[in-house]
Amino acid sequence: MMADSDGPFSNSSENANQYDRRDAISDGIIDLLKPTVEEIDDRVKTVRESQVELRQQIDSLAGDLQVISSSQTISVDLESYVKKLNNSRRRVMLVNNILQNVQVRVTYILLAYFNFQYCLGAVMHFSLT
Repeated sequence: MMADSDGPFSNSSENANQYDRRDAISDGIIDLLKPTVEEIDDRVKTVRESQVELRQQIDSLAGDLQVISSSQTISVDLESYVKKLNNSRRRVMLVNNILQNVQVRVTYILLAYFNFQYCLGAVMHFSLT
């Protein structure tokens, strides 16, 4: 027969202290990382918003250049500038996709944190009852 201190879910005070220490360490690590993760998430959102605005401005400028180019009686080669703007727009869209992937990963980290806290609370509740 197993003693009261045997097994991970026994009711001994030593086992409860062990879980208290683990809980304190995990809370400390989470409390240390959570503000940084939230700050990264906020900054990624801000950069994504500015990227969308930049893409809209590039699209508008490219359209304006095409209108100017088509209305010129004297042939001015604006096509190279339009191509440069389109290349810039593609790069902005690429950066936006990368930022979106970063934001998804940060969201997964936050979800993992909340799931960990929930599971840890359930284990602690189960082990102390």
